[in-house]
Amino acid sequence: METKQTTKTENTKPKASGKPRPIDGNPPAKKVLSDLVDNIYNDAWEAKERGELIAWTSSKFPIEIAKAFGIHCVYPENHAATTAAKKDGLRLCKKAEDMGYDNDICGYARISLAYAAGEPSDSRKMPMPDLVLCCNNICNMMTKWYENIARIHDIPMVMVDFPFQNTGDVSEEKIDYMVGQFEYAIDQLEEITGKKFDQEKFDKACDTANRTAAAWLKACNYMAYKPSPLSGFDLFNHMADIVTARVDERAARGFELLAEEYEQSIKEGTSTWTKPEEHRILFEGIPCWPGLRKLFEPLEEAGVNVAAVVYAPAFGFQYDGIREMAAAYSKAPCSVCIEDGVEWRANMARDNGIDGALVNYNRSCKPWSGAMPEMERQWRDSLDIPVVNFDGDQADSRNFSEEQYKTRVQGLIEIMNERRDERVSKGEDQYTNHDNTEISELEKKLNKTSDDKNKQAQ
Repeated sequence: METKQTTKTENTKPKASGKPRPIDGNPPAKKVLSDLVDNIYNDAWEAKERGELIAWTSSKFPIEIAKAFGIHCVYPENHAATTAAKKDGLRLCKKAEDMGYDNDICGYARISLAYAAGEPSDSRKMPMPDLVLCCNNICNMMTKWYENIARIHDIPMVMVDFPFQNTGDVSEEKIDYMVGQFEYAIDQLEEITGKKFDQEKFDKACDTANRTAAAWLKACNYMAYKPSPLSGFDLFNHMADIVTARVDERAARGFELLAEEYEQSIKEGTSTWTKPEEHRILFEGIPCWPGLRKLFEPLEEAGVNVAAVVYAPAFGFQYDGIREMAAAYSKAPCSVCIEDGVEWRANMARDNGIDGALVNYNRSCKPWSGAMPEMERQWRDSLDIPVVNFDGDQADSRNFSEEQYKTRVQGLIEIMNERRDERVSKGEDQYTNHDNTEISELEKKLNKTSDDKNKQAQ
């Protein structure tokens, strides 16, 4: 995951003068991207009718490999999130529980397994798979989830194993192993499809993926401006696009337009966030899709803008060549050591200037939530910010309490108000930045390791 310094405007809190407008001669980026997801699913249905292979694919599988074979890919995680957002997720979760799956496993998995078993959904329809493509860089639970889909449909499963990244740098030995995994997946797909690996298609998919990632990261980085031309919730609304369409040129163009619109907004003083920025916070974790509006409204009412998120830029990674590709795919929020996790978030907090953090203890994503107590401690110590958490779930609405959330948000706001008044009275910047905070012991350890390696290289 990349972080970088962005030149910020003065720390004032003007109210935006209006909503962003499209780039002259172009449709709104939001329209381009919303149509894109529908088009990808329509393309898959048409391919299914022609008898072409459809793969259900985990969200961070090296999709460039599948594209070398012309396989049409759809994403159970995206489908489950959409189903949950459309308020149909709970019914499918319960159906999966009736099938024998425990209600303690991921809500996405339960929705997906019920749908795979034939339970209809009122949300976007997804064609049934001819094979599944799985990897465990997002979460180890993906393995059993996709094994069960393969079992239900009696279809092949192609698995790419990514070892947990327990050091800051990806070792050459691990890269060797992952490149071997790619090669084995290619052998499997050649056997399944009856086609040879198409290097030209693969190279084109890699070029498009890098172009899309560059535009997505550029759009994400505009949150660093004060005031921000967007809210982190705008990025949440585009997660389906970056997940399902990284290797689609239409996505690359859509995100390029989005970044251009944010740049134009800065020049024109417009923003999707229409209130003064009383506070800027980091939102940690996957949103509660069934209650996205309920998450947003208490923050909006108090002028609290989400100016940093980890979830969105995690899907924007760039590489040059197969070995860098293997290393890039091995980095995900749930598959890296805590030192990396702290560094990612601390850099983002300082670059984007936040003064508080709100953490979703996501029942569906235990690998992510499990590290959060230590993350919170690090932020309080090194960033000197208040941190509050709430109980939530990315898909199962039974695990989210709107009243508890409102109470926690109100508590965070009260602490941030006190901290702001204290800092302003001392003539200090309200927000976290590189000048008024100290790096944590974990960050010092990581920096020392990096310095030692640089000395050895010299």
